[in-house]
Amino acid sequence: MRSKFDGQLRKLNDEMISMGSMIEHAIQDAIDAFFNQNTEKARQIMQEDELVDQEQKKIENICFQLLIQQQPVARDLRTITAAMKMVTDMERIGDQAADISELTIMMADSPYHLKEDNIRKMSAETIIMLLQAVEAYVERDMEKARQVIAHDDVVDELFVKVKADLIEVMQQSPDYAEHAADLLMVNKYLERIGDHATNIAEWVIFSLDNRSAERNEAQR
Repeated sequence: MRSKFDGQLRKLNDEMISMGSMIEHAIQDAIDAFFNQNTEKARQIMQEDELVDQEQKKIENICFQLLIQQQPVARDLRTITAAMKMVTDMERIGDQAADISELTIMMADSPYHLKEDNIRKMSAETIIMLLQAVEAYVERDMEKARQVIAHDDVVDELFVKVKADLIEVMQQSPDYAEHAADLLMVNKYLERIGDHATNIAEWVIFSLDNRSAERNEAQR
């Protein structure tokens, strides 16, 4: 019975890795489409968000089967619960990539007055956070999860820098203010992705530490 359960847990891990890879590519593709003003790619990303939703449902079904058909001990129960919570944040990351793509289409006819470096760095850092958070879950690595949480400060600092750049643009070119506000939303979506990656890491800690689990539940 335990060997069957362990096999299903491995399947769960594989699907978590698969979903993590899907949203990693969605973020990267969304940023590339944004800077290249590639509306065709942006529309493709929005359509493929449905695949992320389907993967979420697939993982949730695995979790439900583990809960219904098996009798998980407390540690396993936390692992399954964490996975169900994590895929909600992962699905929302997919939504943020789709939201960036929607803005790409809206702004396709106007040139960007935006320093690219900080926002490109920001997207790269969010991808690092996401991948490390999923790895921490699969590898049961609490220290890596804590590093993800600490790394969110880097994303927040870049968010402030991009926001300052855009405010400067608004002040110097008032006619560009509306467009700059749309660019600010792209910045905000990336900041939210960092927050979701942090949530994923917190659920990893929940799955590994009784005391952290109790604290997380009390806070939520």
